[in-house]
Order: sequence, then C-alpha cells, then structure tokens
Amino acid sequence: MVANRRLARSINVEIYSRRLETFRVTETISRRTGIPTRSYGVDLRNRWCKCRRFDTRHYPCAHVVAACAKVNLNVEQYVDDVYTLERTLRVWENEFPVLPNLSTWEVPPMAFELLPDRGLQRNPRGHPQSSRIRNEMDIREKFDGKRCGLCGLSGHSQNKCPHRNFHVGQSSGLGRN
Repeated sequence: MVANRRLARSINVEIYSRRLETFRVTETISRRTGIPTRSYGVDLRNRWCKCRRFDTRHYPCAHVVAACAKVNLNVEQYVDDVYTLERTLRVWENEFPVLPNLSTWEVPPMAFELLPDRGLQRNPRGHPQSSRIRNEMDIREKFDGKRCGLCGLSGHSQNKCPHRNFHVGQSSGLGRN
C-alpha cells in the first residue's frame, strides 16, 4: 500500500461519474523509461481497473488509490478479506496432530532391490557418445587408404611421394628421402 500511495501522487484523476464511481486515471510520470504515460479506466463499484491488477489481485492498485484520494474515500474498504489478519489466523487455527515416536513406525521391507540403469550413466572418460540418429547422409564411400597431399594418388603419403622432388623443384638425385 505504501508503494501504491507513493505512485498515486504522480497520477492525474478525472471524475466521470461520482455516483457510479467511475474515473479516468492518467499517469503523469512513466514508471519505466522509454514507455509513454498511459490512461486507465477505474470502476470502484465493480472493483475494476483497466490495468487488471485490482480485479486479479483483489488489492487496490495505484490507480484505485489515486481515485479514492480524489473523492476522499477510504481505500482500505477495497482490500479483499483474504488479506486481513483475521482470515490469516483462521487458516492457522486448526491444530495439527502430533506425530507419534518415529521408532515405533512400521516400515515394510523392500520386496525388490533397486538397481541403477547402466545405460543412463555417463561415460566417465574418453569422447562422449553421440546420440545422433544416423541416416543415409552419414554413409561414406569405402576409401582405399591415405592419399598423398602432393600428387593426390593413394597408397603413399606426402613424405614418401615418388614425385616429391619434382613438385618441390629439386633434381631427382639430390632430394631428401
């Protein structure tokens, strides 16, 4: 209520109908930066405000507080009974039974043994297993081994390439093995 009363000071109230208790409330200062000020309709007889806080929470919002202040109404009359101390005490007036001594409780023996599912455990070391569902896109053609990085032929690597000296630009007799 204190925060709503503080906000109500920066709200402009226009009376539409004093007898029907309807008002137009305009915020003069925006609560949030970048959002323009807004106007709200307040109906005190039906306990309704266009911001929807009053009728959902059953507690007066800042717009209702400003409207009540304009016509000198007590805003406390619009607080629902659920927020009163008497209602709260009525909830807790029931006595709870005292629990008996825990040592006298009968605990049924376990009829079965609980075992962990090993399939759900994480692999503690190594690469994690993929849970991806594979399809025809994942099937690769058979490959006959490595290919040379220099000549592109299979069966040998770049270090053992017979064409190595030719690609490097050295004579065939003076190259390194």
